[in-house]
Amino acid sequence: MKKTSIVAMACVLAGSMLFAGCGGGEKKAAAPKADGNKLIIYTSMKESLIKGIVTGFEKKNPGIKVDYQSAGAGKLMAKIAAERQSGKILADVIWTSEVPDFYKMKKEGILANYKSPVFKEIVNPFDDYDGSFHAARLGTLGIIINTDKVKTAPTQWADLKKPEFKNGFAVANPALSGTAYMSIALLQKQFGPDFFKELKANGARVGKGSGQVIDDTASGELAASLAVDYITNAKIAKGAHIKMCYPPELLVVPSPVAIFKDSKQMDAAKKFVDYLLGPEAQQMVANQGTIPVREDVKIDPKFQLPSPKEALKKGIKVNYLEIIDSKEKTVKEFSELMQVKK
Repeated sequence: MKKTSIVAMACVLAGSMLFAGCGGGEKKAAAPKADGNKLIIYTSMKESLIKGIVTGFEKKNPGIKVDYQSAGAGKLMAKIAAERQSGKILADVIWTSEVPDFYKMKKEGILANYKSPVFKEIVNPFDDYDGSFHAARLGTLGIIINTDKVKTAPTQWADLKKPEFKNGFAVANPALSGTAYMSIALLQKQFGPDFFKELKANGARVGKGSGQVIDDTASGELAASLAVDYITNAKIAKGAHIKMCYPPELLVVPSPVAIFKDSKQMDAAKKFVDYLLGPEAQQMVANQGTIPVREDVKIDPKFQLPSPKEALKKGIKVNYLEIIDSKEKTVKEFSELMQVKK
């Protein structure tokens, strides 16, 4: 198993492509070279989640070696675009949380159609499932607070407009984070276009990646942020003074996994998808404090998460096809509103 950074190439593309950008504090490394003996996975999942899953997969499949690369969804899509222009996508598998990207890749014909035999065992959030991609996780986002700064936990999204959150709330940049984009789209759908205008009037701002806004909340630079479940829970486990709060209108963001059509490691890629959807990997997903796609996996009550079926029932409803065409416009308008620096 090997992890490779893709930041260098993503940074080069930042000036010309919408979703490219460089996160602070990341180390540059050479881009990977195609290796017919390795399964290459591009993912936006953080190290705390992807490492254990890849390790487990390699143990189950000793003849397969994996090279995984973790970065924000925007950076990954920028890299894939550059690779397509050069004639070859280096990755075999992609696993992120930006659902519109998967519909776009499906439309462009670059995804393999693979109906995993494990599909019948999982909870499926996609009404139009056809094997182009599978949900591998049901991520949730909520309001995390710094418990040293905020004494009364928010119970509604509207609470973010209160004085105690003035100049102290942030959301990750939707141009870099798939979960941030999906969350912004869902909240605007539920509460209208003025929701973020009102938050901006209360001093809300934009951080870089999903991990950064959580770090800034834990350090006390922020009082609260819109945050991903499993990244938050990993920080709490390490002693961070933060707490996740879930308003009734639940933000549920599926994390699809897909195989590229031109993969030279098709059999290994299919095995990885099957493993990812299976009970062992899905238990690892649940152990991180995020919702698995299997009902037969145990979620620790300390995470206060619903079951997969309950999550889909409680989550803000969205037609994914409707938000694909508006993605660029939504990101642009949000960035202008929040005065995001390029």
